[in-house]
Amino acid sequence: MVRRFSKVVLAYSGGLDTSVILRWLKETYKCDVVAYCADIGQGDDMDEVRRKGEATGASQVVIEDRREEFVRDFVFPMLRANAIYEQGYLLGTSIARPCIAMGQIQLVRKLGADAVSHGATGKGNDQVRFELTYMALEPNIAIIAPWRDPLWTFTGRPELLAYADTHGIPVTASVEKPYSIDQNLLHISFEGGVLEDPWSEPPADMYHYTVPPLRAPDRPAEMEIDFEKGNPVAVDGRRMTPAELLTYLNDVAGSNGIGRVDLVENRYVGMKSRGVYETPGGTVLQAAHRAVESITLDREVIHLRDSLIPQYSRLIYFGYWFSPERELMQKMIDASQERVTGTVRLRLYKGNCIILGRRSPYSLYRKDMVSFDQAGGYEQGDATGFIRLNALRLRIRAMTGK
Repeated sequence: MVRRFSKVVLAYSGGLDTSVILRWLKETYKCDVVAYCADIGQGDDMDEVRRKGEATGASQVVIEDRREEFVRDFVFPMLRANAIYEQGYLLGTSIARPCIAMGQIQLVRKLGADAVSHGATGKGNDQVRFELTYMALEPNIAIIAPWRDPLWTFTGRPELLAYADTHGIPVTASVEKPYSIDQNLLHISFEGGVLEDPWSEPPADMYHYTVPPLRAPDRPAEMEIDFEKGNPVAVDGRRMTPAELLTYLNDVAGSNGIGRVDLVENRYVGMKSRGVYETPGGTVLQAAHRAVESITLDREVIHLRDSLIPQYSRLIYFGYWFSPERELMQKMIDASQERVTGTVRLRLYKGNCIILGRRSPYSLYRKDMVSFDQAGGYEQGDATGFIRLNALRLRIRAMTGK
């Protein structure tokens, strides 16, 4: 017997998968479907998304501009932690899912809906990220995951396209599309299709945000980024909102060929996956953030925080943004950022982000102590006992060996 729902809030993009799912939900579960689209910088024409949703049969299409919230409350906390997964993934898709899923749950509460749905497949990470967020925020919500639903009979894109054609669903996808794309203000990711062979070079015309480093301008771009308590607030003295700042850096860094990553990563579900990413603004921000931290954070604090980066990053990649352990780690990380305030000077050149200088009113760097040209407030003779004490266990080991 098919379970009955009165109203389902679907994470909707207007693409092939979620358009088919919208109609399929109506036909299969005989329910109203609210198409929910969070604008987090994916670059879509939102008026067109609305028209598609209405034409496909949504009882309501809700589009929310969450760009500022996405950067301020999701991207910047990751930046303060210097989050990076495995070989260089800055977690652009991973952090987008809890933002979207949170919007769905807020809409569920507002409309009195009794279920949520998403278009993630049963092979990937996104199904976990969506559903962990749903259950963390609304423990008893019903979840419809069509690609895992026994009533779902589609096996691939050709069948989805045929269904869309039969039902007059307006989509622009085609069987020949060589890879899938996910875009937001932090990054663009590419996977699947021709990229599934890890030996194959990505198509040259695939990239959106970045020019090829070899074709980037011969004249470097220089800039200064101001930070306050670990958050970037201004570029070249011009204060901007979080979304404005990231958008601006995407343009400048992308035009200088910065932010491309091609890696094979380990999915949470257990398989390896090849992903190609463009994260121009995020790449610059992480380098700049590291630079201001280098003069403002105590040695033991920065070493302790850095030891948390792999675990913190895994939590985000696996979908545990709304978990007590991530929230606890965030509090400690944010406490470390109280004096991470200052300015970093950078040069962007043909795919390279080069730190030229850093300064801060809270700098722990003391030239009088570190200089080779003056004695300063440091007794060099103190190092003799320091070295001998630290060498004691090594000496004992050597003597025992003899």
